[in-house]
Amino acid sequence: MRTAYNVETVRAAERELMARLPEGALMQRAAAGLAAACADLLGRVYGRRVVLLVGSGDNGGDALYGGARLARRGAGVAAVLLAPERAHSAGLAALRRAGGRAVGVDGRSVDGEGRAAATGGPATETHGAERLIEEADLLLDGIVGIGGKGGLRPDAARLAEVAERSRAAVVAVDLPSGVDADTGEVRGAAVRADLTVTFGTHKPGLLIDPARDYAGSVRLVDIGLSLPPQAELEALQHADVRRLLPVPTGESDKYRRGVVGIAAGSARYPGAAVLAVYGALRGGAGAVRYVGPAADAVIARFPETLVSDRGPKQAGRVQAWVVGPGAGDDASAVGEVLASDVPVLIDADGLRLADRDAVRARTAPTLMTPHAGEAAALLGVAREEVEGARLASARELAGRYDATVLLKGSTTLVADASGGAVRVNPTGTAWLATAGSGDVLSGLAGSLLASGLGALDAGSAAAYLHGLAGRFAADGAPVGAHDVAEAVPAAWRDVTGA
Repeated sequence: MRTAYNVETVRAAERELMARLPEGALMQRAAAGLAAACADLLGRVYGRRVVLLVGSGDNGGDALYGGARLARRGAGVAAVLLAPERAHSAGLAALRRAGGRAVGVDGRSVDGEGRAAATGGPATETHGAERLIEEADLLLDGIVGIGGKGGLRPDAARLAEVAERSRAAVVAVDLPSGVDADTGEVRGAAVRADLTVTFGTHKPGLLIDPARDYAGSVRLVDIGLSLPPQAELEALQHADVRRLLPVPTGESDKYRRGVVGIAAGSARYPGAAVLAVYGALRGGAGAVRYVGPAADAVIARFPETLVSDRGPKQAGRVQAWVVGPGAGDDASAVGEVLASDVPVLIDADGLRLADRDAVRARTAPTLMTPHAGEAAALLGVAREEVEGARLASARELAGRYDATVLLKGSTTLVADASGGAVRVNPTGTAWLATAGSGDVLSGLAGSLLASGLGALDAGSAAAYLHGLAGRFAADGAPVGAHDVAEAVPAAWRDVTGA
């Protein structure tokens, strides 16, 4: 399992470790890992042009020490100091000893005390820092560390813009400057990296959009931090999902494996019912019961489905319900399902029709699966606010409804009302943004609920399998939701090694 910790926790762990190490040893560990990652990216270090964008904190110190190591291997290294008088003095000295040089944002050379050199006169931007960036092979972003809030200041924003236009590979030190380490929010200008080299642990902003999109590939360097067991974020891997997935035994029958009820579809949207059933049939439950007006379409496509026309209350015993996909304005099925004593997944129209007090009053688990627009409507905010603050939005919604929330999107998050670690899904593809994909996910997650998984585990495992199936089905080309459902068995086998 990949974990991420917030800034306060990381800093406490760093302080505890630094108290046991010689002065500067922790920064040297980080710099060694940073330089190794840069060397791997460059392929050949000797003769390459490396530019460091250096702020005033320890993040800038990491960049300076890393640059010194590259200079000792034959790279031409120049540091652009955004605040020369506050640059990390020991790091700057190490760079100079290794043959590197330093300039201010105006292109003036900077001496060892952080002062503009007395000779040479002012350089224009075209022939100063910006020219260095434009001609670099590699840029190291050490402008702002993990404590930065809000976007970059004007000088730094201008350099970040030049960096994005340049041909150089951009490597962020610990975190791209300008993004929020704890939330993944980007409130202004920020550096876009090709690679982020992060130290000790992942930070939430490296795993959650929109910040994740700025991080590029992420490489974790172990610097020896001792971290608590409770993380801020968890990202499941194959082994974690494998342990969650149900496996039938010789004593299993269709009822022991779980029966999932699907209350979905309408005369206008029969396909939603078909796709939710399709996902449920691929999700490990022993049987699927369908209730709703799309029975003919469901039976025509999946004759193994158990169909009832008597409503959820009298459809027969189930171990979990899925309600809402394509339901239109029929609130009766939603009310009946919420009154049941089994786990319930609420999606699509069901989210709009569900009474919040009824959801909060439930004693059995509830899993809500909104996309950003639906979450925004439930929270009474603009969609852009949810998309810009996905972690906070998922937690807020889980708290308001006392439910587990699977917030779909470019980063899918699963949060429950306990305040524990939020799950972030590492699988998926942009091709999953297609009509009906969410219906398949709902059926899949509902089936896992019926097989006995809790809401957090069912949502997390379903999102993982769904994302992996999307990758397999797409393989770089457009797909339909039915293709994703068809690929779920392949994803399941890939996870379990079957």
